[in-house]
Amino acid sequence: MSFYDDIVIGEPVEIGTHLFTAEEIVRFARAFDPQPFHLDAEAAKASLFGGLCASGWHTTAVFMKLNVAFMAATAARRAAEGLDQPHWGPSPGVRNIKWLRPVYAGDRITYRTTATAKRLSQRRHGWAVIDSHVDAETQDGKPALSFDASVFLRTA
Repeated sequence: MSFYDDIVIGEPVEIGTHLFTAEEIVRFARAFDPQPFHLDAEAAKASLFGGLCASGWHTTAVFMKLNVAFMAATAARRAAEGLDQPHWGPSPGVRNIKWLRPVYAGDRITYRTTATAKRLSQRRHGWAVIDSHVDAETQDGKPALSFDASVFLRTA
């Protein structure tokens, strides 16, 4: 079976967990999203969030970091098993991004992706489009992030 054939629609796949520390929240915020509730614990206490919390873009960037590592590990595992390698292409984009609750310093966020559809491309021979739903939750099982995404996968 090919990697394309191995993709199971509707089956959640855990891609990793990440602990958000105060130091990394501030470091990311300084570089990309300098809001007081991302930069300063005391200022954050007075905000509507009530404490230092990660930028939504930070929680999304962590997904991408974990996803890239997961894809590399999947390719390595398949290679060791003598199976074909996934060859990912570009993403046509993401939709419906929702930051469902603040991610605070000390939160451990677990990320999952679930394939929702797969189809051979009608315009690009040798390629398929994989649609998926991504979700992330806190250590308490509370939803923190969700979005829908698509990516091209080479099939030939």
